[in-house]
Amino acid sequence: MSDLTVKTGLRRLAVKQYAEVHADAISALKTQINNPVPYFLLGVVAFDHQNFVKALELFSKAHTLDPAESYYPAYQAMTLSTLRRSNEARVAVDVAAQRVGNDAHLQDMIGVIYSRCGFHENAVAHFKSAVKLNTKHPNYVFNLAASLQFLGDFEAAETAYNQVLSLTPDHHRAWSSIVSLKKQTSECNYLSTLKALFQAPNISTDAKLHLGHAIAKTLEDLGQHEDSLAWLLRAKADKRAEFPFDLPRAKALFQATRDTSEQRRNEAEFEQETVPIFVVGLPRTGTTLVDRILSSHSQVKSAGELNAFAERIKKGSKADTPFVLDAETLLAASKIDLETAGQDYLQQTEALAGGAPYMVDKMPLNFFYAALMAKAFPKVKIIVLRRGAMDSCLSNFRQLFSTQFSYYNYTFDLEDTAAFYRMFDDLMAHWRDILPADRFMEVRYEDIVHDQENQTRALLDFCDLPWEDACLRFHENTAAVSTASSVQVRQPLYRGSIDRWKKYGGKLDALKAALGDLAG
Repeated sequence: MSDLTVKTGLRRLAVKQYAEVHADAISALKTQINNPVPYFLLGVVAFDHQNFVKALELFSKAHTLDPAESYYPAYQAMTLSTLRRSNEARVAVDVAAQRVGNDAHLQDMIGVIYSRCGFHENAVAHFKSAVKLNTKHPNYVFNLAASLQFLGDFEAAETAYNQVLSLTPDHHRAWSSIVSLKKQTSECNYLSTLKALFQAPNISTDAKLHLGHAIAKTLEDLGQHEDSLAWLLRAKADKRAEFPFDLPRAKALFQATRDTSEQRRNEAEFEQETVPIFVVGLPRTGTTLVDRILSSHSQVKSAGELNAFAERIKKGSKADTPFVLDAETLLAASKIDLETAGQDYLQQTEALAGGAPYMVDKMPLNFFYAALMAKAFPKVKIIVLRRGAMDSCLSNFRQLFSTQFSYYNYTFDLEDTAAFYRMFDDLMAHWRDILPADRFMEVRYEDIVHDQENQTRALLDFCDLPWEDACLRFHENTAAVSTASSVQVRQPLYRGSIDRWKKYGGKLDALKAALGDLAG
C-alpha cells in the first residue's frame, strides 16, 4: 500500500492491475476512511469497467475530501461528459482547469472534455499546454491539430499533423486528416507513402479505412474518379465484414419512427426563452452549410452536433437496450413526458446557447425525432436538408464517419446506402404530410447553391428572423466547426459538388439501379 498515490495508482491501472489496486484501496479505507486517494482509484476501476454512475460517486467523494487536487474534478468532468451531462461536465472541468498545473496528461484530458462540450477555444489552450509539457506524445499533438482544424487555423493544424507523423509515421488518423485539409496535386501528394502503409502486414481495419479514404480523396483530387471509387470499396470491405449493415433492424427503426407520429399527446406549453432550430438530414447534404448561414445571424448561436435530445428520449423511454436510438426506444416513446424532455434539453444546452434567442443543433440523425420534437417544444424549427439521391448516396459513401457508432454502417456499401436513402426519402414524405408547415421545412442543397440569397431569405423567414447581410457571408463565420465540412464551409459557395456522381462513369450503375425511380 506504500505506492497508493494518485499517479502510481494510475500507472498500475494503465497495465490492468485492477484486482491488485482494488484490494489495496479497500485495505487503505479500513484504516483511512477519509483518504481521498482510494476513493479516486476505485472510481477509475469503476470507470474502466463502464460503471459510470458508481465512478462519478467515487470521484465526487474524493473531490469532497480534497478540493485542492486537480485530478478529482477532472475525472468527475470526464465521467459527466461520458454520461452526456454536458452542463455539469463544464462546471467540473472549469474547476479542474483552474488548478491543473504542469501535468500534460490532465491538460490533454481537460482539452478533450472542453472539446466534447463544444468549447473548442478552451480546448485548444489546454492542448497547447499539454504539447508544450510533452512534445513527444503523438495523441496530445493530434488532439491539438484536430481542434486547430475545427477553429479554421488550417496552416497550424497542418504543422501539428506533420508533427504527429514525425513522431508516429503510420498514424492513420493523422494521414486522413492532413489529406483532408487541402486539394492534393500531382506535384504535391502522399500517394506512394499512403499505399505502402495500406499494404503493410497486420494492418487494422480502422487503419485501412483511414488510409484508404486518404488515397481515394487524393485520386479524386487528381481527377482519377474511377480509381478513387475502387480504393473506397477496398478500404471499406473489411469494415463492412466486421460491422455489417442490418437492413431488417433499420427497417424496424424507420417504422417505429413513423409510429411516433401516431401517438396522441398534447403539445408542450412551458415558457421558452431559446428557440431550438434542428437542422437535420442525411450527413454531407448541406446541414453544416445551413448551420453556418443561420449562425452568422446576430440572434443565433450554433451548438454543433448534439445528442442531447436523443438522450432525453432514451432516458424517458426507460428502454433497456444498448443503443440511444433504436426501434425499441421509439416504440416506448409513448411513455415519455415530452414537455419535461423539452425542458431538460433546453437546460442541458443552456451554456452552449450562450443567451442567444435561437440555437442551432445540427445533428443530422435528429430527423428520426421530428414528430417528437414538434410536440416537445412550444416553439421549435426543424429544417431538413435534401440533395439529389445519387449525390447524397455518393457523398455518404465517400465520407469517413466515426467507427464508434453503428448508425453509419450503411455507408460501407453503395447498395446499403441506397437502401437507407430510400427509407429516409419515404420518412421525409411522411413528415411533410403530417408536420405543421410553421415547424417543418425542407430545403434543397442545390437550390441554396444556385439561388443563395432567396434561399437564405426563405430560411430566415421560416425561423422568424429579420434579414442580415452577414448570413450571405457565412464563410466569414469564425465559430468552430467540428464536422467533416470544417474546410469547405470556410469558403464561398461553389458548384463543384453538384452532380459529382456523373464523374464516375458507369462505376455507379449498381447504385443507380438500387435507387430506381429516385436516382433522377
